[in-house]
Amino acid sequence: MAYLTTQGGQPILILKEGTGRRRGREAQRNNIMAAQIIGEVLRSTLGPRGMDKMLIDSLGDITITNDGAAILDEVDVEHPAAKMMVEVAKTQDDMVGDGTTTAVVFAGELLKRAEELTDQNIHPLIVVSGYRKAALKAVETLNKIGIPVDINNRSILRKVALTSMGSKAVGAAKEVLADIAIDAVKQISEQRGDKWIADIDNIQIIKKEGKSLFDSQLVHGIIVDKEVVHVGMPKTIKKAKIALLDSPLEVEKTEFSAEIRIKDPTQMQAFLDQETRMIQKMVKKITASGANVLFCQKGIDDMAQHFLSKKGVLTARRVKQSDMEKLSRATGGTIVTNFDDLKPMDLGKAGIVEERKVGDDQMIFVEECKKPKSVAILIRAGLERMVDEAERAMNDALSVVSDVIENNKIVPGGGAIEAEVAKVIRSYAKKIGGREQLAIEAFADSLEVIPKALAENAGLEPIDILVGLRSAHEKPRGSLMGVDVFTGEIANMRSKGVIEPLAVKVQAIKSASEAASMILRIDDVIAATKPKDTKGPGGPPEGGDEEY
Repeated sequence: MAYLTTQGGQPILILKEGTGRRRGREAQRNNIMAAQIIGEVLRSTLGPRGMDKMLIDSLGDITITNDGAAILDEVDVEHPAAKMMVEVAKTQDDMVGDGTTTAVVFAGELLKRAEELTDQNIHPLIVVSGYRKAALKAVETLNKIGIPVDINNRSILRKVALTSMGSKAVGAAKEVLADIAIDAVKQISEQRGDKWIADIDNIQIIKKEGKSLFDSQLVHGIIVDKEVVHVGMPKTIKKAKIALLDSPLEVEKTEFSAEIRIKDPTQMQAFLDQETRMIQKMVKKITASGANVLFCQKGIDDMAQHFLSKKGVLTARRVKQSDMEKLSRATGGTIVTNFDDLKPMDLGKAGIVEERKVGDDQMIFVEECKKPKSVAILIRAGLERMVDEAERAMNDALSVVSDVIENNKIVPGGGAIEAEVAKVIRSYAKKIGGREQLAIEAFADSLEVIPKALAENAGLEPIDILVGLRSAHEKPRGSLMGVDVFTGEIANMRSKGVIEPLAVKVQAIKSASEAASMILRIDDVIAATKPKDTKGPGGPPEGGDEEY
């Protein structure tokens, strides 16, 4: 309730009227149930045999996907504990770009096992302590058994990319997309000291309906989603010298009111001629630098467009800042904010700059750049939904390839690594003893939800699969044994080409265990709701209790 009562029966108001409050076991059960539901939503999407979800928003737009991050981003979640599970997915996606479904399903299972322990009168903080110790041991084990690889081994990178796209609905085109992803990430990777950095924000993804997935391509340069500003300008420039301008190519209007008294018509002409000369002077500075292509972040006056077209300069205006930065990295040019500062050394270079029609739109392709540090991927497909799903598949592939380049360790997929870590944690639990041992064992059992879900989604018997996995992991080189969802057998995942970046698994365990621990520590939920008399959708029903 929102008030206390004295011995004399006099109520003392503590919380504002209309505030809802749940505490103790009820609060914990509600939070755990909400988080579990989110895990259950994603569970059926896990693995190559996972199913898709159709999501319809309030405007009627449809999204069809089995990407965990995309699903939770589209679902409008209300419960605060469920929102924390959405945060798990966002963190996983931001940090490593893949493994969102694994992280959320694992977090949901951790909470389910924790509820079973608290029902046996084990204090939630003991469970939290056990989970933290188990998570540290799991990360330590992962780092120990992660397999170092050569980042120049294209075969390994290809298998990693194909594994990440295994559950996506891109069919046979995933091999084409995997090769594009590898080439793109290798192109933008750079060495800083003894570390490799592969920032996939430097990869531009453009998607257009039309043609098929097999017509998707990597552009060694940038695609600017603009058209040439003037009909008289050339549509193709070879051996392009590119000026990048962050300044309007127009005469600035004064910000205050002014009155110009003209006594003679020739004075009016002189006034207009002066404006033309100023624009001519700006254009002359651009052409004097040797530029034959201009990308401007701001506006370009009609008169300036005319003079630029007469000089044969291919020009685009109002280019996005992010595209300007990518153009700078791709062509080696410098973004200039002042015409006077534009020098030949500031110009970027490209083999060809050409306006092409893609679908219904005109786009400018800046290609054949020498050692570009930004590249573009053009994704094509026949359906809008397929284009969107291909973009999600490409993002996953780019992320996992960059993860391997930055941290050159891999682990076997197919539930193999979860089964191996669970085995190690079970033997570790015996050394801890006490009630914490039960929590650590629950953590190990929770890890096995991944191979179990893979088996369920493939129509296999999960109990038989788990028994077979545990038996296989007791043998030499058992750490590589996982579930082959296509044959229903326990097989060597590395020889099957099912491998994942170590970073994805480490982040999934960290995110899931932290979220589960935070939810378990909550024993009181105090929620501000609308007062009773508003009868709004957020308040209790008429005559209802504050606790509703």
